[in-house]
Amino acid sequence: MKDWIDSMDRAVLSMGMLRVFGGSVELIAAFTILYLNDIKKALAVNSVLATVGPIILISTMAIGIIGVASKLDPIRLVLVVCGVFLILLAVFK
Repeated sequence: MKDWIDSMDRAVLSMGMLRVFGGSVELIAAFTILYLNDIKKALAVNSVLATVGPIILISTMAIGIIGVASKLDPIRLVLVVCGVFLILLAVFK
């Protein structure tokens, strides 16, 4: 297992670990909401969770773009950045 992790691309490993962290936060929040069993407290937990998701998304995208920046020609890199911008625009609007 250690050899498999050592052979992975660092950017891919970082992106995967961020997603594992984000999923863990989502699960913990879901169980917390169920445990609290109060609508006001559930909304508070959900509002905190609403800030974590976009932060994970932006961080993962940034790591991915940095990882492929050296492998793409400038035109394709601009297209990737525009695509990420459109995704973020759709998420936040």
